[in-house]
Amino acid sequence: MFISMTGFGSKSYTFSWGSVKIEISSVNHKYQDFSVKLPHELLSLENRLLAILREKILRGKVKLSAEIFWNPGAKIPALDNDSLRVFINQVRTIAKRNSLETAKDITSFLMIPGVLDASSNVAEEEARNNPQIWDNLTLEAIDEMNEMKKAEGEKLRAKVESDLVKLEGITESLKSRWKIASEDAIEGLRTRIDSLTEHYSIELDAARIAQEVAFLSDKWDVSEEVARLEAHTGKFRKVMEEDYCGKKLDFLIQEMNREINTMGSKVNDAEFRWGVVEAKSCIERMREQIQNIE
Repeated sequence: MFISMTGFGSKSYTFSWGSVKIEISSVNHKYQDFSVKLPHELLSLENRLLAILREKILRGKVKLSAEIFWNPGAKIPALDNDSLRVFINQVRTIAKRNSLETAKDITSFLMIPGVLDASSNVAEEEARNNPQIWDNLTLEAIDEMNEMKKAEGEKLRAKVESDLVKLEGITESLKSRWKIASEDAIEGLRTRIDSLTEHYSIELDAARIAQEVAFLSDKWDVSEEVARLEAHTGKFRKVMEEDYCGKKLDFLIQEMNREINTMGSKVNDAEFRWGVVEAKSCIERMREQIQNIE
């Protein structure tokens, strides 16, 4: 099964004090590259959510972000009336004792630590007391993203399948062309040898000529490369049916490309080399698609 590394998912959950939305996006990357961006009320969840991402996603550049949407009045700090009264009385006592004037506006007193309790945040308490809610929310967002990744993966598979069929056809053509090209190459070599011996009026040992021709024909022979290329394409088809097959297919692409390059370096026949160029084009297109696969 092809699963693309590109996808997006989002899920929301509503609390009595507001709602939270988690979004996850993923793009291509050779390894795991995860980042989590949370509001300060939810920072205690960062390592927990990272662990979920590492468990559920094999590779890709993945970003998870969360946003809180507060209900009206839910984020207003609590005013500690007793603390405020104590501070004001203390200030007035000190001012009276030292014949000083006191401010009539109490706004400045609100800045004193403990008067406005902004630290008691319901979202932060929820994160500490009910972490399972956030786990489920993250898992649901991952599931939604995976659905998109699977749909994208099917499109990638169709493109790879098309080029794989073309590559198999080109391989058959190269195999057939090699039989003709090798015979032409050997015949051409024999013709050149005959021309040289006739021109310089020399005689060469027929057995030695046959030995050299056989040696050169072995250097030109690409039957092993063709056989390995066919084996790689066969294995490629089987691996395509596996889950999370991106790394294996990427390795097979490298091996297929190596065989094609070797064949191109051995044979001078123009038609054969053009077939090599077409095969390399197919492999390159497949490689570009495979690099998108998880």
